[in-house]
Formats: sequence, C-alpha cells, structure tokens
Amino acid sequence: MKWTKGLVLLLISILVLTACTSEQNQVNQSTNNSNQKEETLTNTNKSTAIPEKLKKPLKIAAITQLSIGTFSSQYIAGVQAQVKQFGGEVQVYNADNDLAKMASYIDTAVSQKVDGILLDHGRADALLPSVKKAIAAGIPVIAFDNDLRIPGVTVIDQDDYSLAWNSLRTLAQDIGGKGNIVYVWVGGFAPMENRNVIYNAFRQRYPDIKEIAKFGNATSNTALDTQTQMEAILQKYPKGQIDAVFAPWDEFAKGVTRAIQQAGRNEIKVYGIDLSDEDLQIIQQKNSPWVATTATDPSEVGKIQTRLLYQKIAGENVPQVLSVQPHLVEKKNLPSQPVNMNQLGKYINGWGASQTAISPWMDKLIEANKK
Repeated sequence: MKWTKGLVLLLISILVLTACTSEQNQVNQSTNNSNQKEETLTNTNKSTAIPEKLKKPLKIAAITQLSIGTFSSQYIAGVQAQVKQFGGEVQVYNADNDLAKMASYIDTAVSQKVDGILLDHGRADALLPSVKKAIAAGIPVIAFDNDLRIPGVTVIDQDDYSLAWNSLRTLAQDIGGKGNIVYVWVGGFAPMENRNVIYNAFRQRYPDIKEIAKFGNATSNTALDTQTQMEAILQKYPKGQIDAVFAPWDEFAKGVTRAIQQAGRNEIKVYGIDLSDEDLQIIQQKNSPWVATTATDPSEVGKIQTRLLYQKIAGENVPQVLSVQPHLVEKKNLPSQPVNMNQLGKYINGWGASQTAISPWMDKLIEANKK
C-alpha cells in the first residue's frame, strides 16, 4: 500500500531518532499486513464462473513512460503473457520519456475504445486530464509506479520506501556505519522521488556515512552513460576514498559495476534496486562488486497489474492502492552456479510466491483460451 505523507514523515522520524534497526522490522510487518488486507479485497468474488464482460477477447492498451533495460522488458513481457493467457490483445505504447506523448497515447486509447488501460510510470501533472477522459468514458485504468491519486484509478507500486531502506540498511551494516559513498540518482520519476525520501533519512540516521559524489541521468543508454560518469568519479577519488555506491535503479547499478570492474576497484561495493536475469548474471560474476539489491519480480508486477485490470473490468472490488512486497537479494545467499529469475525462489524466501489479485474464475478463463 502506498504510504500517506504522514506515514512517510513518521518513518523518517523513526530512522533519524533511533539508534537501532528494529524500526524497519515494524515497517515491514505493517507492509505485510497491508498487503494481506489488499489481497483479501481482491478476492471477494468466490464464483468460478467467467464474468460476463470477460467472455469476449479484451483490447488492452499498455502505455509506458519509457522502456529502458531488462527490468522494463521483463515487466512488459509479464503484461503480454497474462493478457494472452486471458485471451485478450495488448497494444504497447512507449512514450520514450516524453510525458506529452504518453498523454496523447492515453487519448488514442480512449478514442479507440479499448477495454482497459495499463500505465507504467508517468506523472499526474502531465497525465491527469487524459486519465480523466478515460475514466469518464468508462475505461478502467491501473497505474504502476505513478503518483495519480484520483477515484477510479488503482495505483500499484513496489513499495519504494522498503526497496530503498532494505538496500541502504545493508550498505550501512556492511561498511560499519562509517565511510564515503557515491549516490546515483535522477529526479522526475515518482519511484525515484520516493526512494530519495528514504535516502535523505538514511543520511541523517548515519551521519558518519558521507556522500562525496552524486550524479545520474535517464538516457537512451543509461547503463553506458552511467559507466562513463562513474569512470570519471573513480579517477577523481583514488583507491581507499570510496567505500560503496548506492544506485537505486538497476540500469545505474549495471553502469557503476562495469566501471568499477574495469578499473580494478573491487574494494568498492554496489547496492542497487531492481533485478532481472541480466542483473543476476552480473551479480553472480566472481569479481562483481554488486553485492546486494532489493527488488520485486518485474514480470510478476506486470501480471499483477493485468489481473487487477481484469478484476476491475469484471466488476470486482479492487483496492485503490497496492504495494508488491519487495525482497532483499544478497550475492552471498546465491549459489555458485548461475541462476535466473524463475529459480530465485529456491534461495530467496518468498520470491515468486505472490498470490495477489487472484480470482477463482481466472483458471477457467485461462483454460477457455488455451490454443
């Protein structure tokens, strides 16, 4: 569940004023309880009969702010796989980080009278008029990692506050609560802004951890551009002057990891957010400095978002906000042999086991559409 502003301020106060890490255990318990409540809300229909509105193939529009890297590709693959299982068709629109274009794609979807709209990222200030057109036209909208807050739109996220805190707490513990770090970050994206809230609290919680450099941009080749920028940072700060890097996006983490590897600076550890098959390969490399990341399964996020949309179209009670539970993945807990995302549940408790947004009729719908 997305936290209210008051709850965020409460978390910041806890992080700053306490000298132990038990506060996050309380936060995680609260998140778990919220997720359980939301899962109950999405399972109120006990009928196994296929809802009348789903007996015809649905046309779905999936509109993304940008599609960069393997996380995005695996998220889209999850959406496409779930829609296909349900017998529908999905048209994917990539706005290439142009919010005006993203809004126009929503207008296009409304004019085409699609059955439902999935939004990936984007900002309310740019999308609100177009989203309101969709709601007025009776088209359900489910948004992912977006700051939309209007009746009729369900927003899901990865619980960015827990994502950031789990990785940052691990960083602090690993370097003994003292040292120099580099922060890779870019504004303008709702999840990044949320993660930055926790980073700012982290800096107050650990005053002996100093930020000596900060950079970051979202480009057409973010990982490569981040690598180039990190190479310059490494030249500026010789061996022994950087202890860790916090990179709250896997494209950032990939770039800094490659720069550190090529410079032979493996005394520096990388702590990220997000995970994909490509990321796992990098983390599992023998000399990889990327030692921890907190993530949800991007494919599962896409599937959950799609299931919520179908539930809403079917007329079920769907929550206004919902967070997908993230997991901390540490290199030390992975086996020596390569693993992929589908195998991760063997080593990370709870990974890939989500039962969020499952309705009894879904098995019948899938069976009816097998080809």
